[in-house]
Amino acid sequence: MKFPSQCLFVALLGVTLVAPSIFPACAADDAVAWPPITSQTRPWAFWWWMGSAVDQTNLTKELTRYHEAGLGGVHIIPIYGAKGWEDKYIQYLSPEWMAMMGWSVSEAHRLGMGVDMTLGTGWCFGGPTVRARDANASVVVETYHLAAGEKLTEEFNRAATQALMAFSPGVKPVDLAGKINADGSVDWVAPAGSWEIYAISQKPSGQKVKRPAPGGEGWMLNPLYPQAVRDWLPWFDAAFKNYHGPKPRAVFQDSYEYRTDWSPDLFAQFEKLRGYQLQDELPALFGTNEDEHAARVKCDYRETVSDIMAEQSEPLWIDWAHQNGFLTRYQAHGSPANWLDLYADADIPETEMFHTDRNKLISKFASSAAHVAGHQLTSAETGTWLAEHFTVTLGDLKGLADDMFLSGVNHIVYHGLCYSPDAAGWPGWLFYASTEMNPRNSIWHDVPALNEYIARCQAVLQSGKPDNDILLYWPIEDFWMQPGDKLLPQLTVHARAWFEEQPIGRTAKGLWDKGYSFDYVSDAQLQTAKVAEGKIRMPGGKYHVILVPECKYIPLETFKQLLALAQNGATVVFEKQLPADVSGLGNLKQRRRWFQRQKMKLNEVMENKPSGKNFGKGSVTLDSAGHFLGLRQAGIPHETMADAGLSFVRRTVDGGWNYFIANRGTNNFDGWITLSRPAQSVAVLNPMTGSSGVAARNADRQIHLQLAAGQSVILRAFADKKVEGPAWNDWRASGQPVEITSPWSVKFISGGPTLPPGVQITKLASWTTFPDTNTEVFAGTAKYETTFDAPDSAGKHFEINLGDVRQSARVRVNGKDYGTLIAPPFRVVVDNLKPKGNVLAVEVTSVDANRIRDLDRRGVKWKTFHDANFVNINYKPFDASNWPLTECGLLGPVTLTPVAVAAE
Repeated sequence: MKFPSQCLFVALLGVTLVAPSIFPACAADDAVAWPPITSQTRPWAFWWWMGSAVDQTNLTKELTRYHEAGLGGVHIIPIYGAKGWEDKYIQYLSPEWMAMMGWSVSEAHRLGMGVDMTLGTGWCFGGPTVRARDANASVVVETYHLAAGEKLTEEFNRAATQALMAFSPGVKPVDLAGKINADGSVDWVAPAGSWEIYAISQKPSGQKVKRPAPGGEGWMLNPLYPQAVRDWLPWFDAAFKNYHGPKPRAVFQDSYEYRTDWSPDLFAQFEKLRGYQLQDELPALFGTNEDEHAARVKCDYRETVSDIMAEQSEPLWIDWAHQNGFLTRYQAHGSPANWLDLYADADIPETEMFHTDRNKLISKFASSAAHVAGHQLTSAETGTWLAEHFTVTLGDLKGLADDMFLSGVNHIVYHGLCYSPDAAGWPGWLFYASTEMNPRNSIWHDVPALNEYIARCQAVLQSGKPDNDILLYWPIEDFWMQPGDKLLPQLTVHARAWFEEQPIGRTAKGLWDKGYSFDYVSDAQLQTAKVAEGKIRMPGGKYHVILVPECKYIPLETFKQLLALAQNGATVVFEKQLPADVSGLGNLKQRRRWFQRQKMKLNEVMENKPSGKNFGKGSVTLDSAGHFLGLRQAGIPHETMADAGLSFVRRTVDGGWNYFIANRGTNNFDGWITLSRPAQSVAVLNPMTGSSGVAARNADRQIHLQLAAGQSVILRAFADKKVEGPAWNDWRASGQPVEITSPWSVKFISGGPTLPPGVQITKLASWTTFPDTNTEVFAGTAKYETTFDAPDSAGKHFEINLGDVRQSARVRVNGKDYGTLIAPPFRVVVDNLKPKGNVLAVEVTSVDANRIRDLDRRGVKWKTFHDANFVNINYKPFDASNWPLTECGLLGPVTLTPVAVAAE
């Protein structure tokens, strides 16, 4: 089923109620039907194979469990093994390993699931076939000082020495590499003056594949050396040559954790790309001087590294994948290169958030690359160190998923699952850096609720195309022109000063806070831009304006392209000031002359006509105050809901737009919003329940929303059509809340280590306080049941608020299933109360914290893994023995409030 034309949906996201059936019947009007749910719209998960000690029986069991819980696919990553299972290990890429991979793909397909795989084991690219020459490399810089008449007494390896240069003030550098004799001596005597000699070579940095599986150990390859990738890929050719089974959907490269800054051919690459010899600038590159000249050399070096990665090394493995029938998923973050160019190389750019390192504007780099390049999917590694082991809740994961959606992600990949044979027992095999999203974790009981929510959201978010107005230029060379103390600064999701403390970060946050929709764009991507009917056309779609953040330096080719685009009808806005100069050193005088001449003309144009069509068919505007006046003058709309603290993502579909709107603040929202896109009518689809309805509009054509803190919503408006169907109901209290104080029966129904006996209670409290001490070590699900009378009320609808729930709850009233609640607020509206004798049944599921605490207090040896074994969130040996007891169960108070439709 496709979205009907001339329509726009509004789907409530983040409401924590999940209907028992996966996808209920559609609303009366087909226009509000859900798009199809596929394996691609469901969440996927990283799937670690410890020691690759897998077998067909347990593979099928595990995949079946994942399918039944609503996962759409898995991503195979072989890693180090479990102790005591060494005789079961399978060598990576051996015929037996290939057979297990093929079995997994076949079984997944039988179940309607997909499979991806890491190219290699652990992370990053590398392995046993990587030679020292191809490995991660660190530059070795040796300097010697000679006075006039002195001779070098050191000996140099002629094959290993990449440069040997002599420098003296006011004298042309002298290349000594050709003077190295076979015995390592150098035939050169220093002439008049003081001389500094630079000897450049490289060595392996020491970085090997992290957390490798048997058969995958070895050096990480050098991503700055394309030949290293060429030498590495035949390893996979050999493995797949005699393999004729089904293949995974995609191969994957993990985030950049290489440690490299040099390569055997870097000098040659630099000269080819920058037009001058880096050997002549070694004091500027490696010295302590931080003047502008040194900054320009370092900028050129950093740009060269970026170009090698984006234009040579990365395309090699991506082209190999395509030639062999794979798509590619790629995490470019951490790289010192231009993320946007690297992400855009892949079919599915992938971002991640890590513990508290959660900046949506940084994750937006991956989705921007996808949007600008025209890729349908942006994936996200989701759940890495979200919280300490065995304490992550489904509500935590839902909030993280919502942040990912706001970043433009539409393909969640949990981090993740660990294959574990049934014989391994509880808690089974575990990977240390993950949320234990596996069938042995107690939260798995209600995981289907979260998975259905994500599947519905992604079915909408994978439909249509992104609808962003602004291309926000990333002036990375302005950043590269800052000398700093690092030769090659890496851009990570952890240390974020490269973004947050730069003008690009401040501008992006300002746009976000004001409700403007934008994608980042790189220098290289701008070169592909065209103009048609006043819009900037990129391979992935059209934009209304290019915004250039404040920057001192800019590449000449980028400045030329901005002016050319404006000449052809585009709108270009410079924030605060025009760039002062070009970046880099090569051919500087000529480039600077052209730049200054064009800048002078541009200043004259803007002085004579500050706004409007002032430059050919288009316009160039200077927003000197930095308050987005240029955007307003260009007529760029923004979503005023941002003023109320709501965040959004907008996509266009036939006849309308999808909005994902989230309240990620701490205050509830209950009010009217105005959409920047016109809508004849609006429908509401709730991805937690599958329910739908037509939204209320007021005289100003605003839409009413109720979003508690943490909740989210997708809006879809019908541009030219008035949708017919049941009204979407917002609820208002029509009376005072009444606490349910009747006694409760509690029955433990699933979990472990054993099921405590049932109990009768008169007051709700954590089950860890129950008389039987077995409840202190129990993790799992308990059923709470009580009987109560309905309060006197003229209406038939009541809100049941469960109060404090630890951590998720399934709710039934008089036998009717009201779904699963996975995050606050834990409340449902019910319509089937009787005057007397109503039965409320609540199944509450806890996290595993107390159960794992018990194992460590008793000294049970369950952390039996090689390599890193099992560490805590601070990368120290994991030990839960001193944890306080975690509250579990239904804590309440449970209240009953009469409610009525807000419009009544």
